Amino acid sequence: MPGEDATTKDRSAVRSLLRLWPYVRPVRARMGTAAAVAVVASCLGLVIPLVLKWIVDGPVAARDPGGVWLGALAVLGLGIAEAVLFGLRRWLVARPLASVEAAMRADLYRHLQRVPVAFHDRWPSGQLLSRATGDLSLLRLFLIFPLTFLFVNGVTILVGCALLLAQDWALGLVLLLPVVPLIVVCGVFEGRYALAARRAQDQIGDLTTLVEESVLGIRVVKGFGRHRSQARAFREKAGRLRGTELVKARLLAAIWAVITAVPEVAIGAALVLGTVRVADGELSAGTLVAFLSTALALRWPVDSIGFLLAMSQEAATATERYFEVMDEPAETGETAPARPVPGTAPAPAAPGPVSAPGPAPAPGSGSGSGSGSGSGSTLPGGLRFEGVSFRYPDAPPEAAPVLAGIDLWIRPGETMALVGATGSGKTTLTALVPRLYEASGGRILLDGEDIAGMPRERLRGLVTVAFEEPTLFSASVAENVLMGGAADAGPGELDRALAVAQAGFVRELPEGTATQVGEQGLSLSGGQRQRLALARAVVGRPRFLVLDDPLSALDVHTEALVEAALREVLAGTTALVVAHRPSTVQLADRVALLSGGRIAAVGTHRELLRDSAEYAWLMSGEATATATGGVR
Repeated sequence: MPGEDATTKDRSAVRSLLRLWPYVRPVRARMGTAAAVAVVASCLGLVIPLVLKWIVDGPVAARDPGGVWLGALAVLGLGIAEAVLFGLRRWLVARPLASVEAAMRADLYRHLQRVPVAFHDRWPSGQLLSRATGDLSLLRLFLIFPLTFLFVNGVTILVGCALLLAQDWALGLVLLLPVVPLIVVCGVFEGRYALAARRAQDQIGDLTTLVEESVLGIRVVKGFGRHRSQARAFREKAGRLRGTELVKARLLAAIWAVITAVPEVAIGAALVLGTVRVADGELSAGTLVAFLSTALALRWPVDSIGFLLAMSQEAATATERYFEVMDEPAETGETAPARPVPGTAPAPAAPGPVSAPGPAPAPGSGSGSGSGSGSGSTLPGGLRFEGVSFRYPDAPPEAAPVLAGIDLWIRPGETMALVGATGSGKTTLTALVPRLYEASGGRILLDGEDIAGMPRERLRGLVTVAFEEPTLFSASVAENVLMGGAADAGPGELDRALAVAQAGFVRELPEGTATQVGEQGLSLSGGQRQRLALARAVVGRPRFLVLDDPLSALDVHTEALVEAALREVLAGTTALVVAHRPSTVQLADRVALLSGGRIAAVGTHRELLRDSAEYAWLMSGEATATATGGVR
């Protein structure tokens, strides 16, 4: 289970729930007032037996109907006051605690936007959804009811026990004898129920993940006829959840039976002993009535202990699950000491000398590291990788790094195509530029400034990325595209971006650019989604553009049109383009070959076809035809 460790397993319920205090603190006055009101209301219920004692030993014994009516009115008044106070308690806490839930959900959502991409790689979305919905609802219910009534019922039981002992200490001791075994039973119950509650909430997350994947992948499920296997997987997970819920139900039934039966036996014993003492004249009838009425008034506070403890354990588990996510370190504005822009201060030491480029390499000189370095003392502009290495955070220590010693320079205004076999690390390298992942070693420079020292907001304002898998949101076409632009981007920028991406099809949609594309954009074709994703990437006129195979889903005619429009955009942008086809490579000024996590060669398309067997093999067929038919 992601995020679960020995710390969360060993943490007590009280310690877990105390972590809610920062959220509860702003409403503590209302909650304290509500608890005080509930205590007064509950204690009013304990006054009623004293009124009954007065009625029995007074007006009833004296055969005074007026006194009986007076006592009855007093009982009615106490009952009405108790009901009003409990209603006031609920009014005091309902709105503030709904605000607490909303604040916690907002913080969770905000945190999910700030944690590294690696976190989302290892956490199933269903687990996050269950924490943001079901777990937070459990916490709100806990704060509204169990938290208050564990305190209120505790005070009520203490006051009631004091009244019982004050009325008759012998009968009081009879009722208090079961307290010790009840405490022991509750302790055992708490530990077992906590394990079952955690297992159930994790299983709900797993089931949510399965349902979400089945719905989002419904085309694959239906297309491959896998509905039976998905239904079988659902039944298995639902069956395990059902089994866990039954374990919880059996535990709750057992504790409820014990907590109900033991006090009933004690009350029965006190009734027999009290009746004998009344018959012997040692105890007044009114005292016995008051004693038994007080004992019966304490039944609810005692009986409720079982499910209040159960709800508290579920809330403690929900708190653990919530803070498992919130404890994940978020991306920070600066994760390494900022390195100054050349000309403002001396550059810090880095692996190897930092030198400016010499003249552009002559044809045929592109193989090797691809750094294009010459002699000099100032950092070059553009996009530069210096000794960059990367391994995934959860990779075993003995595993080879995905990228090792990447040296590559993309000159200002230049378009560099990145080519390599499947799994060579192209997408990983592009993800390092906007710091979706942090490089394990080396550094990446934008116009001479180390991106590790840039605030992420500024970095991602300079760099725009279009991913290989286009992701659209449940919003309009315009909203999806303008997401990549400035806050004040308007129709002009939208039209320009759609024109570059050859996305004129949006005009034919029912409501044009205001058309809602639906979840994941599944109402559109793959090529249409990819063109909208490309439009989103270019709408903001970025200084640095990273495109991960942006034209893979387009037909050859549309691809040619997009390439023609895209060349104008790339002319004023420093761009790194992942390419799998010679037609995409044609967009680039130079090409870098990534092999085995390293840059194996750099040069023009023609040069690499001539000098690199691996590149020629990757571009085989169409590449050969292109090389002989007019290459840029």
